[in-house]
Amino acid sequence: MSHADTGTPHLHAIADGAELEEWGPLDEASDPENTPMTTSGLTLWNDGTQEVGIWECTPGPSYWELETHEEIYIISGSMTVTREGEKSLDVGAGDAVVFPRGWKGTWQIHETLRKLYVIF
Repeated sequence: MSHADTGTPHLHAIADGAELEEWGPLDEASDPENTPMTTSGLTLWNDGTQEVGIWECTPGPSYWELETHEEIYIISGSMTVTREGEKSLDVGAGDAVVFPRGWKGTWQIHETLRKLYVIF
């Protein structure tokens, strides 16, 4: 049974020590020929429109155009995020970031990144 099937997801110790499922190559990778990026994760809760989970990705550049709001809490790793037309922001373990619907820009993951995410 996945954690998403338990009714009340228990986040204690899942974030740092969870065994994640392989989710394959990152579709948003912007240089997949030179920097293949792979993802893994674990969905903790999903009601069809909102989702909570753990996501991990290997280093490299990616480009995002978000169709939903996403809030993340970085568990480990670091990245530089750059919204189109704005200054870059360096974030790492312990940082929380909100990406509003319509956000467009790049994520440059410097070291394998693990995050807790909420899509709403």
